[in-house]
Amino acid sequence: MSLHPTIARVTDRIRIRSQRDRDAYLARTAAAAEVGPRRAHLSCGNQAHAYAAMPDKQDLALTRKPNLGIVTAYNDMLSAHQPYERYPDLIRAAAHQSGATAQVAGGVPAMCDGVTQGQAGMELSLFSRDVIALAAGVALSHDTFDAALFLGICDKIVPGLVIAAATFGHLPAVFVPGGPMPSGLPNDEKAKVREQFAKGEVGRDVLMAAEMASYHAPGTCTFYGTANSNQMLMEIMGLHLPGASFVNPNTPLREALTAAAVARAAAITQLGNDYIPAAAVLDERAFVNGIVGLMATGGSTNLVIHLPAMARAAGIHLDLEDFAELSDVVPLMARVYPNGLADVNHFHAAGGLPWLIGNLLEAGLLHEDVQTIVGPGLARYTAEPRLDAEGGLVWVDGPKASLNDRILRPASDPFAQTGGLKALTGNLGRGVIKISAVKESHHIVEAPARVFADQDAVKAAFKAGEFTSDTVVVVRFQGPRANGMPELHALTPTLSVLQDRGLNVALVTDGRMSGASGKVPAAIHLSPEAANCGPLARVRDGDVIRVDAVAGTIDDLAPDFADRPPVAYDPEHSAHGVGRDLFAAFRAVAGPATEGAAVVV
Repeated sequence: MSLHPTIARVTDRIRIRSQRDRDAYLARTAAAAEVGPRRAHLSCGNQAHAYAAMPDKQDLALTRKPNLGIVTAYNDMLSAHQPYERYPDLIRAAAHQSGATAQVAGGVPAMCDGVTQGQAGMELSLFSRDVIALAAGVALSHDTFDAALFLGICDKIVPGLVIAAATFGHLPAVFVPGGPMPSGLPNDEKAKVREQFAKGEVGRDVLMAAEMASYHAPGTCTFYGTANSNQMLMEIMGLHLPGASFVNPNTPLREALTAAAVARAAAITQLGNDYIPAAAVLDERAFVNGIVGLMATGGSTNLVIHLPAMARAAGIHLDLEDFAELSDVVPLMARVYPNGLADVNHFHAAGGLPWLIGNLLEAGLLHEDVQTIVGPGLARYTAEPRLDAEGGLVWVDGPKASLNDRILRPASDPFAQTGGLKALTGNLGRGVIKISAVKESHHIVEAPARVFADQDAVKAAFKAGEFTSDTVVVVRFQGPRANGMPELHALTPTLSVLQDRGLNVALVTDGRMSGASGKVPAAIHLSPEAANCGPLARVRDGDVIRVDAVAGTIDDLAPDFADRPPVAYDPEHSAHGVGRDLFAAFRAVAGPATEGAAVVV
C-alpha cells in the first residue's frame, strides 16, 4: 500500500524544518568518514597504548581487521542489564570468528528508576541521559574503532546511547539487547496489591511479596514501560537485528543473536563493501517510524521527551505537533500492561514486532524505504529469528496473522482508532496526555485545583482524607530547571484509589509520569515550566482547570489568571543531597520539555 498521506506530510514537514541543521550534520559526518578508518591516523605510540592489553594486538596493529568498540551500561543494580556482565567475552569471541577484534571502549552509568521512584535520587534520572551521552562520547573519543556496539536497554540509557551514536554518525552503530525476564506475577495483580496497600488494606509484607514475585529474575521488567518502548524503537528504527528485542536472556537464541549482532557490526564498517554509518540509519523517516511504533503499541510518554533529544543529535527537529498528528492516524494495535493485561512476553508470543511491523507496512503507516543495520528496507524486519536443527541462527517469515487478538490486532480492526497520545495547548502552556489506558469517561476533567510543590505533599493530603470531591491535582516545580524533571509514578496508586472511589481526578504537572502509568488522566511535561515563570506558577487552590483530551486543550478558567504574578521557585528544595549538588549546572541550562529537556543537544 502507498504511504499514508499524513505520514508523508509530517515527514516532509520535519525534513523542511530540519534542513539546515540536517545538512550541516551530514556534512560533518561525511567529512569524518572521508578521513577513513581512524586508526590509520594514530601514531605508533597512540596505537601501542590502545592495544597493550589485547592478546591479538599485533594482528590489529599491522592489519586492517575491524576493531569494534563496546559501550556498555552493565551493572547488576538493573535486572535488565545484569546479563550484560557476560557480553564482552561473548562479543570478543564472536568478533574473532568474524575476523575482527573488540574492546570495551567504556562504561556508562545506568540508574534504576524502579529503585529511585518517589525518592530524591529520581531527580538525577533524566539528566543521566545526558551523562550517558557524554560518557559514551568519551569512550568513542579514542578514535580507534571501526564500529560501535551499544549495550543498553532501560529508560534514559538507550536515548543517551542514541545521542552518542548520532554524534559519532560516521561509525556504524549496532544496539545489542538483553531481553525481558520471564513472566512473573501478572502486572494487574501487582497493581491491585499496590492500591490495597495505599488504602491500608494490606501490610508491607504482602506488598513486598507481590513486588518480588513480579520483579524476580535477570531481564527487563515485563510491563510496557519506557525500557520496553526503547527496545521496540531500536527495532522499528533499524538499529537492532530483526526480531531481537524480546528474546529472553541467557537462552541459546539470545546468545546466537548477540553473536550475529557482532558479525553484522564487523561487516558494515568502512573497511568492507557494505558500509552503513549510523547517520544513514538515523534520518527523519526512521524517527517518524519510531513515533508510529510508539503510537501503535501504546508506548511510554517518556519517549515524547527522548525522541526530540535523540533526533536533535542527528540534526533533526521534532515537535509535539508531529506526535499528535501521527497519533491521530495510527491505530492502537497492542494491549500490553498498563494498557492491557498482557506483558511483553505475551506480546512477543502473539506475533510481536515482526507481525506488527508487517501489518503497519501493509497499512501504509511506516516508511519502508529506510536504511537499517541489516540493509535497505524495513520489510527485512517482518522476519523472525529461529535456531535450526544444528543450532544455527536463521530468519524465517514472521506470522501472517495475530496469534492472540486480545493482545495484537491489525490496523484494520484495532483496539482504538488512534494512538492515544494527544498534544495539549492552552493558557497553562503546551504538554501531552496519554489516553490509551484511560476510560473515555475520563478524557475530559473539569474540576477545582489543589496545588502542591511535590508528590509527598499529595500523598500526605490523601492520608489526611482531604480529597473528597472531583479534583485536578497540580504538582508544579517538577520541570528540568527546577529539580531535573523526575517521574511522579509514586502518585499512581494514590490517584487510582481516588478514581476508584468515583471521583473525577486528573494530574497536571511540568514533571513526568512513568511509562508504567495508566488509567488516571495526566497532563504532563507542561512547558514553559513553573520554575521558568511558566503559567503553572500562577495557579491557585480552587481554580477550575479543564483538561480536555478530546479537544487537545488545557486551561485555567479563573478570570484573573493571566494577570497574576507567578509564585517564585525555591531552588534550595532540590539543591543538595543524593548527588543533586553535582547537577546544578545541568539544571541551570536544561532546555524545555518540548525540545527534549536536554543539556548536551
